[in-house]
Amino acid sequence: MPLALIVSSFVAGSRVGGFPQALVLQTFGVDPVLVPNVLFGQRPGPGRTPGGGSVAAETFSGMLEGVEANGLFGLFDAVITGYFASADQVRIAAQTIDAVRAAARHGAFGPALTVVVDPIMGDEPDGLYVREEVAAAIARELLPRANVITPNLWELRRLSGTEVRTPEAAVLAARALGRPVLVTSVPTGEGAIGAVYADEDKALVFSHRRVPEVPNGTGDVAAAVLAAEMIEGASAPVAAERAVRAAAETVFAAVEWRAPELPLVALGQRLRRPTAAVEVSRLDAEPPGGA
Repeated sequence: MPLALIVSSFVAGSRVGGFPQALVLQTFGVDPVLVPNVLFGQRPGPGRTPGGGSVAAETFSGMLEGVEANGLFGLFDAVITGYFASADQVRIAAQTIDAVRAAARHGAFGPALTVVVDPIMGDEPDGLYVREEVAAAIARELLPRANVITPNLWELRRLSGTEVRTPEAAVLAARALGRPVLVTSVPTGEGAIGAVYADEDKALVFSHRRVPEVPNGTGDVAAAVLAAEMIEGASAPVAAERAVRAAAETVFAAVEWRAPELPLVALGQRLRRPTAAVEVSRLDAEPPGGA
């Protein structure tokens, strides 16, 4: 059976972090193993007290050791990382990725491990919302271990050290990271928003209409769908397109149903077969060093 490890937050009352990713993976027939690094009651944010708190590094490490002792490291087809509360947690996650990659894959669903790193650091308009040392550890420890990185536009600016406002600039900034990248929250035209996928050979723009007051968590959904599709054998560009379509489907449904949180369970198989209108175009931005 397909199996994925999620290392991120658990937020009981909000569809953000690792819990909604577990719901998404189950819809795609992938069994999730969620190891949380924080336990919150609601999504943190300006003026919001999340309740709960961070998982101590010793406890976090011990949970992962228990998962390994249960014989699962050699069975994981994907590892998805997201939010972290401390640099120690990031270091432990990096060591875990190395251990999963080194484990013998006898009985695993797929032939190789896919690592999706969502470098959760901050967003518009408030900027950085993790500690500086956490952001630095994510960039240093996790990005080099990723098969695909899924930052939002603000995070891409920080990671690349460049000002990014357009899809074309997003392609160049993404390629500077040295890994395939799916950038979310990219303005794509008047009244439109979407995402950009870029690797050393290909650059794609996914665009759909912008809607107001969207619940948080669409980036988490996109990262989970991307991982699920790659487990099933899709290439990174194809998986990226399907991830954006699923995220758009979720957004439009949330607005239509006036849902306070992303309606992932109610959507069911619509996540796998989205009908949301998403325009796909190819960018001919020149890779670094020329064509």
